[in-house]
Amino acid sequence: MTRKKPIIFCDFDGTITNSDNIIAIMKEFAPVEWDSIKNQVLSQEISIKDGVGRMFDLLPSHKKEEITDYIVEHAEIRDGFKEFVTFTKEEEIPLYIVSGGIDFFVEPLLQGLVSKEKIYCNGSDFSGERIAIQWPHPCDGECVNDCGCCKPSIIRKIAEADTYKIVIGDSITDLEAAKMADQVIARDFLVEKCNEHSIPFSTFDTFFDVINIIKKGKVSV
Repeated sequence: MTRKKPIIFCDFDGTITNSDNIIAIMKEFAPVEWDSIKNQVLSQEISIKDGVGRMFDLLPSHKKEEITDYIVEHAEIRDGFKEFVTFTKEEEIPLYIVSGGIDFFVEPLLQGLVSKEKIYCNGSDFSGERIAIQWPHPCDGECVNDCGCCKPSIIRKIAEADTYKIVIGDSITDLEAAKMADQVIARDFLVEKCNEHSIPFSTFDTFFDVINIIKKGKVSV
């Protein structure tokens, strides 16, 4: 029996936080056009990269501080996440945050919890009239989904042959990563997509649930 070393790839918006921060920003600050773009992303009519870029292009750059303050004030970290981070450190399980979210709100919300070098997310440019999203983690040669922040590419870059890949997520942005995982821990729309694609998964409401699921999971083959 060969022991596989667990490694965790965890989504941010709607997973670590109780709600999706991009959706919250759009509801508060964007004109009505954002909703149809969002629906096109969820139905996979357009790519995640295209959709996120188009949604933020609806927002003026001068609102950066207002938008950031709004999210930092209103976003809620899901129950048990701090304890989950402690658990991964105690068990020496590498934890990476792989997020389709944007640096200007992901990094402040995770400050003091997860080190910056373990956070993979999209960037932002406020130098123009409209907010421009930057894509520092594009798809590699094995992905043609135009992900924006490509979670499968990040997993291929970090995970080794002897790692047991645990993917935690909630939405369409986590589907391709879930297809690569040895274990999927899902909620919300990702549950629906896992059922649709016959991907085995466990469900969670809090990160206390996640801790228990990982404790019970088998990490040896």
